[in-house]
Amino acid sequence: MTKVIRVVCAAIIEQERLLVVRKRGTTAFMLPGGKPEAGESPQQALRREIDEELGCALTVGAELAGDFSAAAANEPGYTVQARIWTGRLEGTPTVAAEIAELRWITAADAAGLCLAPLLSGKTWKALARAGLMPQLVVA
Repeated sequence: MTKVIRVVCAAIIEQERLLVVRKRGTTAFMLPGGKPEAGESPQQALRREIDEELGCALTVGAELAGDFSAAAANEPGYTVQARIWTGRLEGTPTVAAEIAELRWITAADAAGLCLAPLLSGKTWKALARAGLMPQLVVA
């Protein structure tokens, strides 16, 4: 039986650059977000996580269509299932909570970074299909 972690994530894009984060003690970059708490709607959880991790308010946009699941980047033996929304930040993001680093990346930048399995696969393709980011080209 596969162990599943359910998360909500934000695809925050400005000028064809995607905001990605890396948690302390890890190497893979991923979309900001996290696990909903009991009683929270997915959008409430996403706003809370963005505030905790980046110190910004989030205006939640459209949910990306698709099934976003992949091996968890930082928890061996687990699969992560994500719901992903587009979003716009209010304020300038800064690292907080468990976040060690944030970067704004282009499709070209992504090819040289260690990306979480969820971001390096279907998610990037969905962003490209939606016209939000150029297609990721892997060498």
